[in-house]
Amino acid sequence: MKYNPDIRHRRSIRLRGYDYSQPGAYFVTICTQHHECFLGELVNGDMKFIVRGGIAYQFWLHIPNHFPNVELDEFVFMPNHIHGIIVITDKFTLKKPTLGQIVAYYKYQTTKIINQIDDTPGLRIWQRNYYDRIIRNQNTLHIAQQYILANPLRWPKDPHNPRRGGVSPPS
Repeated sequence: MKYNPDIRHRRSIRLRGYDYSQPGAYFVTICTQHHECFLGELVNGDMKFIVRGGIAYQFWLHIPNHFPNVELDEFVFMPNHIHGIIVITDKFTLKKPTLGQIVAYYKYQTTKIINQIDDTPGLRIWQRNYYDRIIRNQNTLHIAQQYILANPLRWPKDPHNPRRGGVSPPS
């Protein structure tokens, strides 16, 4: 199909021209499909995983095993999203994955296993995209780490929290 500039096209939210495989720290947010709270429940500031959330958590920890030049910094799992800092190092490896490839691998693997366990082939677990912020210095890294650590405290006011304001969602 020939490109037509008059048709709406999805615009990339990535920084144009930036090499997302270069060493550095990246703050990412990955949201569940439709912001559904199916990773678990936040109880007194602690995440209580259900099966899906436990699988997602274990695969998150596994990312550096699959990508030897990747390290994980602070991260937090919430009922409907993940915030984490992914660090691509300059370790010599044959694979130089981009941030997008790392996130895509994570989403693919978790979706595959969750759908096998739940017997829900084709069910979308994650939103199509993800959000990222390039961390360019120690100050920005510290701010991102503090944001992640404080995220459970903000959950009661999160617009995607079905119990926002202490009211239970309709059954």
